[in-house]
Order: sequence, then structure tokens, then C-alpha cells
Amino acid sequence: MKAERFLNIINEYLGTDFYTGVPDSQLKPLCDTIYAKYSLGTRHIVAANEGAAVGLAAGHYIATGRPAMVYLQNSGIGNIINPVTSLLDEKVYGIPCVFVVGWRGEPGVKDEPQHIFQGEITVQMLELVKIKCFIISKDTQEDELLEFVRQSAPIISEGRSVAFIVRKNAFEAASSPCYGNDNLMRREDAIRIIVEHAGNDDIFVSTTGKTSRELFEIRERMNCGHERDFLTVGSMGHASMIALGIALETPDKRVWCLDGDGAMLMHMGSMLILAKTGCRNLVHVLFNNGAHESVGGMPVAYGKADFCSLAEAAGYDICLKASSYSELEEVLKTVIKINETCFIEVFVALGSREDLGRPTVAPRENKTALMNFLSEGKHIK
Repeated sequence: MKAERFLNIINEYLGTDFYTGVPDSQLKPLCDTIYAKYSLGTRHIVAANEGAAVGLAAGHYIATGRPAMVYLQNSGIGNIINPVTSLLDEKVYGIPCVFVVGWRGEPGVKDEPQHIFQGEITVQMLELVKIKCFIISKDTQEDELLEFVRQSAPIISEGRSVAFIVRKNAFEAASSPCYGNDNLMRREDAIRIIVEHAGNDDIFVSTTGKTSRELFEIRERMNCGHERDFLTVGSMGHASMIALGIALETPDKRVWCLDGDGAMLMHMGSMLILAKTGCRNLVHVLFNNGAHESVGGMPVAYGKADFCSLAEAAGYDICLKASSYSELEEVLKTVIKINETCFIEVFVALGSREDLGRPTVAPRENKTALMNFLSEGKHIK
């Protein structure tokens, strides 16, 4: 189905004229179509997280009486549960919303480990919070979609929400916008430089998406094991807290958190917590490409955010920037000599190798190897 036709039908029958959410690779044709039509502005906002998108949708409805469309990957359902149940629900304010959910980990469809359980319970989670679900696949015809929206109309008018759950390859776009930035460094090369400057006992916690995939392949090319790394394949936005939890219990080791701008924005309050702990053996590295690259490249915070200034305001002792390989080298030489809370913002280009692979070590194996490495010389209860 053409993504534009889907949007037109939803707009015509359900009245949606405002779009917000967090991009999803499975919804890329839809997200690209929305971006091509509205860019970023008063009709379309890429939210910090899925729950924030629900808040935007609620405000839009209060001001206009029209439901908004919120797009998200099913991994983001957890972020919408609180506002759905305590804000939108008919027992509270009765605010309707049209959700479009990318179905990663659909039963019977091969996918990555972090999506399997979420995929199994996607429909049940939405139905549990009284959201009526309709399944969209590549075989869905326009007359079927029209029947779905006809069923949705009275639900919306009663102040309740509906969700269109989108299977793989269900949508196609007329064209894809060209996302990019002016940064020159490749993230993979920047990660390699950091790994080369780190100590042999240093621990790495990498964020969701291509950052973890690149760290894994760098270790492979260096003929190193992966026992010093935690690859946060899911749980977007929580890598810094995982890193802090490890760092607080291993004060004799330096811990590097390799974060992304989209992930950090999703749960940015964690910056304050990390800084206020005064954890001096943790180096928080942010790769800023101004985009949700792993799920299509749509801009983060309109493509512009000064995270180094935010880190300073949060209370990190040392905040540094690097926009070239030589600057990154100098920053790292400084960081490894100090014993204070550190934040490094690294400006990188958008894009990765076409042949970038995925970790060949299962998540539980990764966790066990790191735990064994950390427990050497320690008694674990």
C-alpha cells in the first residue's frame, strides 16, 4: 500500500492532521512520506520519546478536537503505557489517538533477539489498555483499510484510541528524503580510536543500534574478545544508566558509555543522575549525527542540539567536544589522565558501511562473558 494513500484515508475518515512519534525502520516509508510532506514544524514533530508524543497528541486534540497520529516501533509501547492509561483513557480525560505501530518480532517472522518477546505480546499489550487493533500487511487492500477506518470512527468519537499494527513491507513510499549533516567523522572510525586509547581492563557499554554493531565488528577486526563490552541491543535510551550501574560497583575500572543523540534525548534526565553521583570512573561519550540513523535517518531535535552545554548544566565536571579525528585524539589524551565525571560530544556523519553486520554473540552470552570478566578476583554472591 502506498504510504501517502494510507495517510490520506486516515485523514479523510478520522480527521488526523497532526503527526508525531519516534521513527521506526519498519515504518520508514510512512515516516519518509510524512517528512516529505510536512518536514518538521507545526504539522509534524519527531518527539523525544513515544510517551512525549502521546502528550503532544493530547494537547493537539484539546486545542482542535481532532485526533493526532502517533507513529512508533512496538518496542516503544512501554513508553506510552503511562499516558495512555492515566491521560487518554476514557475514565480520565477520554482523549482519542490514532497509533501506527511497526510490528518488529512478529511471531513467525525472523528478527533480532531484542524484538522477539515484544513482538509476541504487541497485540495483547495494546488490547489490555483498551486500544482496538487493526493489522496492516502488504496484502491489505484499500477496501479493507476503508473498513478498518469505518470501524475506527465511532471509537474515536467516543474518546478512545485505535492502533494500526504494521507488518513488514506493508507500506511503500513514492520517494525517500535525503537526510544528512556536514560532519566529516565516521562513527565507526571514532569508536575505533576510542577503543585504541582505552585501557585493557576498560569496560564499554554501547547504545542501541549501529553503535553496538560497529563496536562488535571493531573488536572482531582487532582479534579481541567481547567480554569487556555490553551491547545494549534494546532498551533505547538506558545505556548511560546501565554504564553507571556497572561503574559504581567497579571503581577500579574505567567505564565508557557510547551513547547516541536520539537515545540520550529519549531519557535525558539520566544525565542529571549520572552527573550528580560524581562517578569519576565513567566517561560518557555522545555520538551526535542529528538523526535517528538506525531507523531511517529522520532528524533528532530538528537536527540541532548542543548536548555539551546540556551536560555542563547537568553538572559533569569535564565537558569536551570533537569534530575531527585529531580533536578526538587530543580529547582522549586529556580524559584518560583525569579522574572526574566526563562528557564528550563527538560530531559524526550520517551513515554506516553497507556491509555492517550484527553481533554473532547472543545477548545472554554477552552478559555472562562480561559478568565473568568483572567477577575475576571478586566474590559474587
